[in-house]
This record gives sequence, C-alpha cells and structure tokens, in this order.
Amino acid sequence: MAVFTVQTAKADLDQLIARAEAGEEIVISRADKPAVRLTPVANTDEAAPLRQPGALKGQFVLPDDFFDPLSEEELRLWEDGPVFPPERPD
Repeated sequence: MAVFTVQTAKADLDQLIARAEAGEEIVISRADKPAVRLTPVANTDEAAPLRQPGALKGQFVLPDDFFDPLSEEELRLWEDGPVFPPERPD
C-alpha cells in the first residue's frame, strides 16, 4: 500500500491513477491520517450480458385468478394491514 499526502497526490495525480489502474493500492492521507483510497472503476467497455426475453419461461406459474379483483377482506388487509398500521396519537 502506497500512502501519499494530498499535496503530492495533487501534483502526481495522473501517475497515481495509472498505478491504481495497474492494481496498486493507493491511499491519500490528510494530516498523517489515511483519508481516501484510490481505486479503479470497473471496466465499462465490457459488454453486459444480453437479456434474453423468456429466459425464465416455465419456471413460474401464476394462478388463474391472479388478475381477478381482491375480495373485500383482502382489500381491508392490504389497506389496513400490519404493514401500515394506522397512526396513533401519543
């Protein structure tokens, strides 16, 4: 791990960036205390894997009534259920 002061880092920033990109751990200190670590950003030039529509086809089954309206009881639980209890005045 290489440690540099803020002043040195300002003067040699391009070299420190190159060293960090090469895999070296670069730390910049302020008042003799480590402040930040200079690390390379992941390579954004690499193509992300393409998404394939239908890749999960057949792995999930929705019940036939999935899109049917909720019953009154289900609506009540949804709107007034334990996830969002009514606020109580203190």
